[in-house]
Amino acid sequence: MIQIDFPFHIDGRHRTALTGEDDHIRDMIEQFLFTNPGERVNRPDFGSGLLQLIFAPNSPELAAALQFTIQAGLQRWLGDLIEMQALEVTSEDSTLRVLVQYVVRRTGEQRTASFERSGP
Repeated sequence: MIQIDFPFHIDGRHRTALTGEDDHIRDMIEQFLFTNPGERVNRPDFGSGLLQLIFAPNSPELAAALQFTIQAGLQRWLGDLIEMQALEVTSEDSTLRVLVQYVVRRTGEQRTASFERSGP
C-alpha cells in the first residue's frame, strides 16, 4: 500500500512524494511523538507533548512517567498497526532522543526507530 510521505514534500518527478507502508508507520510514530496535545483539529488529545520537555530538568521519575505516557498513547493511536516491544527516552542538554522497538502487526516484522530533536 502506498501512502503520502511525511514530512510532505515533492519528489523528483514534481509530484507528491509517496512511501511504503512500513515507512508510513514510522512517520505516524514520529507525528505522535512530536505533536503537542491540542495541536490537531478534531483530535485534541493526539500527541505526546514531548517537545515541551526538552528543557525540563532530568530525573528518573520524569523519564518513567514520560515513557508510560508515550507507550499508552502509541497503543491508543497506533495499536491496530503496531505492538510495542520497548521504549527508551533520553534527554541530554537540549537534545531529546526516543528509541522505539515495535512489531508491525500486518507482517510480524520487528522494527526499531530512533527519533531526535534539539532545542532552539
